[in-house]
Parts: sequence; C-alpha cells; structure tokens
Amino acid sequence: MKMSKQFPLNALRVFESAARLMSFTRAGEELGLTQTAVSYQIKLLEDAIGEQLFLRRPRQVSLTEAGERLAPRIAEAFAIMGDALATLHDTSEGTLIIHSTATFASRWLARHLGSFQLENPTIAVRLETSQEMIDFSKTEADVAIRTGKGDWPGLKAHFLEKSHFTPMLSPQLAATIGGVNTPADILKLRIIDPGDPWWKIWFAAAGMPDVDLGGRPVSRFGAQAFEAAAAIAGQGVAILKPEFYADDVALGRLIQPFDVLSDDGSDYWLVYPQARRNGKKIRAFRDFMRKTMPTFRE
Repeated sequence: MKMSKQFPLNALRVFESAARLMSFTRAGEELGLTQTAVSYQIKLLEDAIGEQLFLRRPRQVSLTEAGERLAPRIAEAFAIMGDALATLHDTSEGTLIIHSTATFASRWLARHLGSFQLENPTIAVRLETSQEMIDFSKTEADVAIRTGKGDWPGLKAHFLEKSHFTPMLSPQLAATIGGVNTPADILKLRIIDPGDPWWKIWFAAAGMPDVDLGGRPVSRFGAQAFEAAAAIAGQGVAILKPEFYADDVALGRLIQPFDVLSDDGSDYWLVYPQARRNGKKIRAFRDFMRKTMPTFRE
C-alpha cells in the first residue's frame, strides 16, 4: 500500500478507535464526533491508501483483510506516541525552570525556594539569572521574574511588588564625613554607578532636581546585588531597593539615611506564557508566590 504524501493522522486516529470498538457510532462517542464524521474520516483514509478497510453492513461494520493487517500496527503506533508524550510530560512537569534578575534571585528567591520544594517535593527547581528579558519561545524557562509595567503580549503577568529605591551605604562610610544628614551629603562620597537613571529620579524627589553626577568615575556592576555588596564593603553609596536589604540594615552592614523612596514605574512581576497557565508546576509556583508575597496581585 502506498501512502499519500499528506499523512492523514486524524483519519488514522478515527480508524484506530473504530477498529478497536468495531463501531462507527461508538468511535464517534469516544472522539466527540458524529457517525457521519467518522465515516468521512475512514473514507479519507481509504482513499489515501487505496484500500477498503471496513465492510459496511446495516448496523454493523467489520474489518477487511487490509483493515485487519493495518489495525494492530496503527494501535501500536498510537501507543508508542502516547508513551512518548507521557514520558515527556512527566519530565517537563518534574522540573520548574525559573528565570530571574540576579538581584531578585539572590535577595528573595534563594531564601524561599527551599520552602517551595518542601511543599512540592515532586518538582525540582532550576534557577537561571540574567538581566536580559527572555523570549519564552526560545528558552526552556517556565516562568520569569521581570521588572516592567506588566504589559507583555501573550504573557500572563502577576504583580509582585513595587520597585522602590533609595540611597544606602555602610555606617562606616557615612562616619567618614560625620554622617549623612541631608541629601547633599551624598555628593561628598563616591556614588556607585552615577550613570544609573535612578539617581536623578531620587534626587528630584528629595528636592534636588538639578544635581549633575556627570564627570564622576563610572562604575557598572551589572546587577543591584553587586552594587549592594560594594556598598556593604564601604566602596560608595548605592541606590537600592530597601526591602531586599532589611537584614543588612538590622545587622548594621547598611543604613538607609532617608525615608524618601522613588520608583520609575517598573515593578516586579511573575510572568509566563498564557498557553501554559494550567501546567501543574506553574500553578504550584503561582500559588506559592500568592501565599508568600503579601503584595501579590492577579
């Protein structure tokens, strides 16, 4: 038998069901099709291979010799495909791949993922970090933590928290100038990454909109977590999200000299493709984030 170039997969599925149940009516019930649709699909398959597969009798069908030869092989083929898909499903459902900014990963996720895995022992976690905004169609990541406005086409976005920022520094560095008592005192110290646009926003909110940080030594650490490490080491003043560094403040490694908080409109979001929203591991992680972060919003 010579198959057509257009492999009639739907028709083969209908044939497998009809051959197993020996009934076009029952095959239709199993597949959600009318008896007429089943008959049509069988006819398409017969035309494609050039052989009659069923003998049609009133209220009864039976396989022809060609049909009897084909039926067990098609059943085996669908069983193999089913096993392959089940194996893939089990593997993909077993590992949750999270993409995150380095700062959110080190300051929040690393502290909470152990609890997630205790609650979901069948789900392994792989954490990937970068400052890049990933394309879900080109990566294995299941979910991502992003900063932005939450308006990414094709993605479901859940608000996690505001991305506030304010200057922070080590108390030892502040002591070198007798303390940081006014925003102008910051200008007496080295500023970590003076080219960061957050500085201009914060100084404007603090009543100093005309501050010019040009001409200062440029330093780019690539992630807020690294800037915080430099600030803890007394290397300068960093502009940070204070919620991430509450422990360092409590331990005396950092101080937040001012209550003035600013933001640039980019908040933290949990995102994933709309089409995958019902996946078991994504549902589990979404539920965990909803429970763990008080500011989580749908």
